[in-house]
Amino acid sequence: MSEAPAVSISDNRPLHRYEARLDGALAGFCEYEPGDGVVTFTHTVVQPEFEGQGVGSALALRVLDDARSRGLKVVPACRFIAAYIARHPQYADLVA
Repeated sequence: MSEAPAVSISDNRPLHRYEARLDGALAGFCEYEPGDGVVTFTHTVVQPEFEGQGVGSALALRVLDDARSRGLKVVPACRFIAAYIARHPQYADLVA
């Protein structure tokens, strides 16, 4: 049984989005608007060919953990991020 490829995620600050890559290919991204002590997540996209491979969940986990590590509150304007927080209540304290 082959192991699923690891998702690599980086913050592309000039574009205000976290980018997820699988084998170097852009698999998805989560756009955000930075603010004073808060970050608003506005839109999350997973490319159709990468759906079902954990890309969206990996993105949500990373963006929320990054916000926490930076001491930021989050505004989950993106439905995907809002749903992720609803399913993972350990992130509810981050919501502004």
